[in-house]
Amino acid sequence: MANHTNNSLRALPSVDRLARAVARVELDARREEILTAGDGGAEVDLVASARGRLRPSLTRVLNATGVIVHTNLGRAPLAPSVRTAVAAAAAGYSNLEMSLARGERSRRGQRTEALLCELTSAQDALVVNNGAAAALLAVSALAGPGHEVIVSRGELIEIGGGFRIPEIVRQSGSILVEIGTTNRTRARDYAAVIGERTGAILRVHQSNFQMSGFVERPALGELTSLGVPVIDDIGSGVLAGDRAGGISSLAGEPTARESLQSGATLTCFSGDKLLGGPQAGILIGAAAAIDACRRSPLARALRIDKLCLAGLEATLLLHRDPALARREIPVLAMLDTNPEQLAERTRRLAETTGGEIVQDISRVGGGALPMCELPGPAVALDAGSDGPGPLAAKLRAGDPALLARIHAGRVLLNARTLSNSEATMAGECVARVR
Repeated sequence: MANHTNNSLRALPSVDRLARAVARVELDARREEILTAGDGGAEVDLVASARGRLRPSLTRVLNATGVIVHTNLGRAPLAPSVRTAVAAAAAGYSNLEMSLARGERSRRGQRTEALLCELTSAQDALVVNNGAAAALLAVSALAGPGHEVIVSRGELIEIGGGFRIPEIVRQSGSILVEIGTTNRTRARDYAAVIGERTGAILRVHQSNFQMSGFVERPALGELTSLGVPVIDDIGSGVLAGDRAGGISSLAGEPTARESLQSGATLTCFSGDKLLGGPQAGILIGAAAAIDACRRSPLARALRIDKLCLAGLEATLLLHRDPALARREIPVLAMLDTNPEQLAERTRRLAETTGGEIVQDISRVGGGALPMCELPGPAVALDAGSDGPGPLAAKLRAGDPALLARIHAGRVLLNARTLSNSEATMAGECVARVR
């Protein structure tokens, strides 16, 4: 044991050797920039740049933008107990696909699936690696090559990152059948095209935009009465009305339980939006339909990894108690922030930064609740003669990075998306660049 330790210590590179390696990469990159620019290019702090090369590329960020489910910043931050569960799964081996009681192989995610059934009254459930994967798997399993999938033209949406519903349907090998118009589709439009080759109706929640005025859309129950399988993509992952914990901003969102009660064959949604967990795609519904998804060759390609599975299970355990979920899951806590606590956090942030308290609007983000506005205070920083851009850039370059918003010529820090400890850190970030 001692010999092994000594050998490992001797194998470590010297500081000088490590520094030379980093310096060589940095100088080569700077040399290439100078030759490309022709005129020497802009001045660069090579020491700071070299330090950046030694840091992991995925780093801690303080989100002071006021956008709660910020896709560019990793969407939903995880609850403390969820972070603990992920760390435990990462610490060594785990019983991912092993029954410790029987001493034999088991199916991954069984307890998570059982929790989903408990929370939504589904017959069965399956989890995959993200929401788009869930939709692709559902369409492939219930329709697939040679079968038609009926979608309203008003629901042929882009769900972010350039992924569009028509492309997901085509990728499954299914035949897309468009019906209705952009603003009005009725149940009879679906009924008119149902035939022998119909595999499923796909209903998609318009989660990242909203139409108003001369619009019409049939209720889910009208579609499920047509006699063909219905896939209901509700997007954001509110489990049930009573599980929203009384958060008023979630009142209008479709819920997984209501979707199944209306007769959906499969309901799919994301784990890292309003559910408040890690990235995951969730399918719930009829046992036979879930079994078809589980047997699909795509299921293995799209399966969830052990760390996300550990985080999802821990998140669902919190959802068993709506009041606990509202307190512990950061997304729900931000949506339900006590105005007095938010005001106090903002006041402390203003004191430490020397900024002015102004009124601001927070957003849910992540393609969820696009019309929801959450008014509240924020701290506006005077950017000085250089303007807000350079100040915001300095804050982004800090350790940790502080992400702010530029509005009306000033840099805004919104404390809704900062915890109490993060608000203190944000103040320290501002002090370092002033």
